[in-house]
Amino acid sequence: MNDLSFDVHPGGVTGFLGPNGAGKSTTMRLMLGLVRGEGVTTFGGRRIDQLHQPLRTVGAMLDPTAHNPRRSARAHVRIFTAAAGMKPRRADEVLALVGLSDVASHPSGAFSLGMQQRLALAAALAGDPEYLVLDEPANGLDPQGIRWLRDFLTALTDEGRTVLLSSHQLAEMAQTADQLIVLGRGRILTEGRLSEFVGQFSRRGVLVRSPQIERLAECLQVNGFGPFSAEGADGLVIDGEAGTEQIGELAAHYGVVLHELTARTSTLEEAFLHATAGSVDFEAFS
Repeated sequence: MNDLSFDVHPGGVTGFLGPNGAGKSTTMRLMLGLVRGEGVTTFGGRRIDQLHQPLRTVGAMLDPTAHNPRRSARAHVRIFTAAAGMKPRRADEVLALVGLSDVASHPSGAFSLGMQQRLALAAALAGDPEYLVLDEPANGLDPQGIRWLRDFLTALTDEGRTVLLSSHQLAEMAQTADQLIVLGRGRILTEGRLSEFVGQFSRRGVLVRSPQIERLAECLQVNGFGPFSAEGADGLVIDGEAGTEQIGELAAHYGVVLHELTARTSTLEEAFLHATAGSVDFEAFS
């Protein structure tokens, strides 16, 4: 792991992305002082070992299965409320926040992975912290649970909290994060606003469908548009800076009938794959 230096956007969600093995989980553990390494992380200007009651400042969710399966959800969270110097009723408050009130007295070993994720999130919130470090909190959640998590994180940041969030759910990250940090082989590949990241690594183009697709391809080639590639039997994706207006006017000039003319920009997933193409240790063969 190389020395890393980055800023987490205050009062918002910073997405922490990278291929498997990039060092995301290790970095989070280094930030929390759980493993030794180089570099310094500060929360509100202080390292975690300088905080009188760390759980009042930083809440972490790293491993949702790290609980005694015979212990009830309430008893598990009360360990964290006690460590944070909070009153016992705080456990029931955070269990209600994450939707586990009805199973608060049940042994956590009977919980699904999604319920364990919620329990780990409740424990992270036990001390009412300003900062949250969350490693893959959406893992195991169903679509309703993922939507709930998105809305929940938005509510937390609206209260002024700061969230560092790692996830492989890139479509969901695109709707949740304000900022992104992308890691590859222990190095920062890029960081900044999500929109800037997608813009930097996006592939722009125009999708065209026509019953005269071969004729359209000839016209595009003659006029220097492209490169372009086939999209099904009647479609082309035209890369480059040409917009829908130019392509539409070209087709009209040559009398080519169009059935579709759509501007295309990359998704976060496509931009991520482009940005990390040289940082993947293992490729699948087809």
